[in-house]
Amino acid sequence: MTDDRQERIRNRAHQIWQEEGQPAGQHERHWHQAAADIDREDGAGKSSAKKSAKKATATGKAKAEPKEAKAAKKTAKPKKAAAK
Repeated sequence: MTDDRQERIRNRAHQIWQEEGQPAGQHERHWHQAAADIDREDGAGKSSAKKSAKKATATGKAKAEPKEAKAAKKTAKPKKAAAK
């Protein structure tokens, strides 16, 4: 575990402890909750970066067909005969 991540978890766990009225004996639950919060924050940052990169690469692509056109193509295809 990196020192930066551990420090962020420690700070978040302390914040949770204070918000809950400083209960005794809940340090382990606060630590796990804080770790989950930090992981979620880090994951959200990565996914938004991926979305930004994906959006940047998609700007040169042509637009997708409208749903109506796709539906018309599906109905226009001949159906295969059922196997007997």
